[in-house]
Amino acid sequence: MNETAEKTREPDAAIEDIVHIGQSMTRMRVITGRRLIARLAIAKVAPDIELSHLDVLDAVMRASEQGEVTVGTIAEAMRIDPSRASRIVADMVGRDVLRRAASQQDARRILVEVTPFGQRLLEELKAQKLAIIKDVIADWSAEEAEAFAGLFDKFMGGFERVFAVKDKNLPPAPSLSK
Repeated sequence: MNETAEKTREPDAAIEDIVHIGQSMTRMRVITGRRLIARLAIAKVAPDIELSHLDVLDAVMRASEQGEVTVGTIAEAMRIDPSRASRIVADMVGRDVLRRAASQQDARRILVEVTPFGQRLLEELKAQKLAIIKDVIADWSAEEAEAFAGLFDKFMGGFERVFAVKDKNLPPAPSLSK
């Protein structure tokens, strides 16, 4: 094959790969949209909690890395109405998964924190999720798993980079509150 033919073949191969990635992303969206991994983990660990509880726990854990967490912080992180976030938090406080506490910086602010029970719940859910992923890649070689982990992280980093700029120009996400 001559050099010109090779150069014209490369973009076609790249387009085919991009289409293949897009098709795989559609399949992944269906699986993640149905929240299969989270639902399986919840069913094994705590069948009485809801997906929204798991989302709030995740939001609290991520936001706590930046500082104090309030119901408003949770609502913003989840892109839901503050009253919906407040109802979910109240339910989780009643289940001893979260607790309210006064801010040390401003006693007028009420913070949301994960309880020891909530922390154990998170750890068990994470272990279940990892077990599911381990089952998915059970027939992969160590090299395949390592390559995929690195490439998938690089792919997601690219998404974060692109959407950090473009998300500012998008209309707000629809509210999940009812």
